[in-house]
Amino acid sequence: MLRLRRVEPAAALLSDRATYHDRLIFHTPEWLAFVAECQGAEPVLATVHDDGALMGHFTGLVTKKYGLRILGSPMAGWTTSYQGFSLRPGVSRRAAMKALIPFAFDDLGCAHLEIRDRGLTEDELGGLGFQWDAAPTAVIDLNPDEDALFGAMASACRRNIRKAAKSGVTIEEVHGDPAFAEEFYDQLRDVFAKQNLVPTYSVERVKSLIRHLEPAGRILLLRARDPEGRSIATAVLPWYHRTMYFWGGASYREHQHLRPNETLIWHALRWAKAREATEFDFVGGNAYKTKYGTVEVPVPWARRSRSPLVARLRDAAKQGFALKQRTAARLAGVRSDS
Repeated sequence: MLRLRRVEPAAALLSDRATYHDRLIFHTPEWLAFVAECQGAEPVLATVHDDGALMGHFTGLVTKKYGLRILGSPMAGWTTSYQGFSLRPGVSRRAAMKALIPFAFDDLGCAHLEIRDRGLTEDELGGLGFQWDAAPTAVIDLNPDEDALFGAMASACRRNIRKAAKSGVTIEEVHGDPAFAEEFYDQLRDVFAKQNLVPTYSVERVKSLIRHLEPAGRILLLRARDPEGRSIATAVLPWYHRTMYFWGGASYREHQHLRPNETLIWHALRWAKAREATEFDFVGGNAYKTKYGTVEVPVPWARRSRSPLVARLRDAAKQGFALKQRTAARLAGVRSDS
């Protein structure tokens, strides 16, 4: 029977966590510091044991809502894709999930638990008292050579990449530019405005992400310029171990005819492959991503509450956030017209 034990982030512990094949950037101290800063959350690290033998690690953060302690691994809205477990080969994720329940509700005193684990399947959740939503992600296998990667893209996508090059669009890698976050966010506002929405987070989150990941060399920032040298699109791409992640991309609508977005992704794929990454994760499924030759990977987003009332509060909070975003977009439209 597996058990979880909360631990402090000592150097030996962090070194061991960095040896697991299924480790993710979302398990790293830099990422936890980013989420803790933006969400006012408390990082939680735990070791997974079987009769005293170390079998793996768990990563999450505790936050408070409505006066209740909540364990997120992660929570929706944290712009964090997966956390959950890093486990030795052969260790059952279902058994780890079963052990997580008393750890979350008894040891940590939480009223609600949410988890999205990259290696977890829906079949492993059955009978454990969890509810879950399908939250697939789109990935690209970077093992084939560049010609094969390019050939796997839809023909229209390949044409757009060639068109951008012929139109004089250039891609630059950004390092230590304090203006980049504001630049990205201004373009992001334009992306959301197309759907009569506003971004779901502030520019301060972008600054925090860069501040925590850039010194560790775990983020690629890209900028696309038009032939006149104007910034027309940007991308934020954390990477670690064997995977690069598409955290965010943005562009100005008036320049999209130059097709900078596809060119940014193509540059990122080649950059990651050159550094021996084996996977590019778009962080979520969406129809437009299939043009890059992606494969859909199912990843359930599971949740369990101590009581039905807490579950209802969680659902109400989710609906309230969506309403708040729509209202903010309408008010922004009013201000821009006045």
